[in-house]
Amino acid sequence: MKHNFKNSNIWKLSIELANDVYILTDVFPKSEEFGLKSQLRRCSVSVASNIAEGSSRSSNKDFNRFLEISLGSLYELQTQIIISSNRNYFELSKLEIIENKITELQRMVSGFQKNLML
Repeated sequence: MKHNFKNSNIWKLSIELANDVYILTDVFPKSEEFGLKSQLRRCSVSVASNIAEGSSRSSNKDFNRFLEISLGSLYELQTQIIISSNRNYFELSKLEIIENKITELQRMVSGFQKNLML
């Protein structure tokens, strides 16, 4: 069963999160151009991309596999955000905002997976 990813709240929030990560990483030092900055951006794009790609699959089981990848990317992103914060690459107040979005999206993806497999 194919799903319309553009109507999905998890996809919409993942796009918002990717945009937030791009804005957040704009101020990273030049030395991180090919390090954390690049990795954070690729990771955040991966979340939305895997949701979209999975939605095109013909079975819910296949879609679920892509949601697992998205969930893994969210945990990876959360770790990289914490490392970046520890390096003082952005204001501490921004850590809480973005971590809240990541946590909310993790919860939403997990919930979506449970409903998908019913």
